[in-house]
Amino acid sequence: MAYQALYRKYRSQRFDEMVGQEVVATTLKNAIVNHQISHAYLFSGPRGTGKTSAAKIFAKAINCPNQVDGEPCNNCFICDSITKGSLDDVIELDAASNNGVDEIREIRDKSTYAASQATYKVYIIDEVHMLSTGAFNALLKTLEEPTENVVFVLATTELQKIPATIISRVQRFAFKSITTADIRTYLGKILGDEGVEFEDKALDVIAKAAEGGMRDALSLLDQALSFSAGKLEEEDALLVTGSIAADALVSYVLALFENDESKALTELDKIFAEGKNMLRFTEDLLAYLRDLLLDKNAQYERNQIFSWIDIAIESLKTIKETTQTKIAADVMTMRLAEVGQTHLLTASQTEVPNEIGAEIAALKAEINQLKAQISTGQVQGSSDSQNNPLTREVRERPKAVAPKKRQINKDLIYKALAEATNEARKAALSAWPELVASVTKPADRALLNNTSPVAASENFVVVTFPHENLAKRVSENEELQNFCGNLLSSIIGFAPEIISLAEQDWQEVRAEYVSNLKSESPQEDEEQEDEKIDETVTLAKELFGEKVVEIND
Repeated sequence: MAYQALYRKYRSQRFDEMVGQEVVATTLKNAIVNHQISHAYLFSGPRGTGKTSAAKIFAKAINCPNQVDGEPCNNCFICDSITKGSLDDVIELDAASNNGVDEIREIRDKSTYAASQATYKVYIIDEVHMLSTGAFNALLKTLEEPTENVVFVLATTELQKIPATIISRVQRFAFKSITTADIRTYLGKILGDEGVEFEDKALDVIAKAAEGGMRDALSLLDQALSFSAGKLEEEDALLVTGSIAADALVSYVLALFENDESKALTELDKIFAEGKNMLRFTEDLLAYLRDLLLDKNAQYERNQIFSWIDIAIESLKTIKETTQTKIAADVMTMRLAEVGQTHLLTASQTEVPNEIGAEIAALKAEINQLKAQISTGQVQGSSDSQNNPLTREVRERPKAVAPKKRQINKDLIYKALAEATNEARKAALSAWPELVASVTKPADRALLNNTSPVAASENFVVVTFPHENLAKRVSENEELQNFCGNLLSSIIGFAPEIISLAEQDWQEVRAEYVSNLKSESPQEDEEQEDEKIDETVTLAKELFGEKVVEIND
């Protein structure tokens, strides 16, 4: 018998076998048990997370005569035929190669005929976002007037490309990326079934490289097993995936911390000489720096790591756009080493001999004394104090200049708040987790983590960020802004402009806006004043929801 790839051999045949999609599996099983079969479903999510497998399991379960608790038996003629793809009543279609109007019209015409062997006729359309506009219109007509006992299951990796008219007529299920821990556990189970010895670190490397896709993980495992000599080792996994060994990253970052630019470049040359991709190296570096932030025992300062991450994210974009990736990585290394130098200088300045420290303390005490005299006017008329270099230093020392803060377009924010409604905010808030999960670029997804919409309308949505620099990065990222708008349009039916604000700036602008509302109209008497306050409180609750607390003095 010909060799069967692992991702085909271990493809899920029951809902209980699906990894990392417990919510989807439970919902579909309950629908089957309760005989609540809809005419159309849409499975969306990253590649390799089980969308097509779930569609085939669902097709078996609703047609299996021996179905128990929503699970197919996988032994009867119906289940076996669907698994082999030979049952005429379950039709699989790849929209990437069958995306024309004629193909969809043919489906529409044939769907009017009853199933010949099964209870339900099931159409599984994979990569449905590839359909043309005309094909979508033809499919829409079929979904508007569904035939009895005909079920459509649409699968896509790009939900934002599906027309809202289609989304509104289907039951939507969001498949999430599978966690690294779940992938690693499943790979260990497979190797146990196959009787293959392995190192735990090797599975960690493959699970991380899969980036949430089980099919990718199984394909990488297949390659690694072909490369290994009987036992799967970490080195085999690193070579197959192109990942960077943890030791190499540790040596590289340590050289940066020691301000040894030459050593850091040498470590980078070693990594490049092993055939590692510089884009993958930068992504692994970002993941390693993230882990350092979470490690409370790390020897590096958090501000230093923040600076490193900013440089690495900026360099990641350059590396993606250039063909000279090694040069871009060398420049990134030099910039990272400069950050290390700044922090080393700061640290070295704190280490001074005791005698110098005593002199500095004495000078500080004298300066403080002179400052006190100046503030009380005791030395204003003294010529000695005028000529005293310490007094002159205090008098002439320029005031510290505060760092320049990002300019905020308050008029635009006020306009957004004037249009905002509580319904729109709730809709955006409910769609936000799915939007963040749908961002495929790790750097962009990292920017949107720990964010949430705080006000919304059909034209604007205000999103707050923990730090001002994160809000600035998102506001300057036109590609990410367009992606968010398109995805929100497909989920909630309108495409608002994203307004990015730091949490502190949002609190200030919101307070100013509410204050302005109170002072817009003159208060003629106490009764008018009470009515005005009530209107303001009501409007504030509509804008900001449960965050508003009314305090009566």
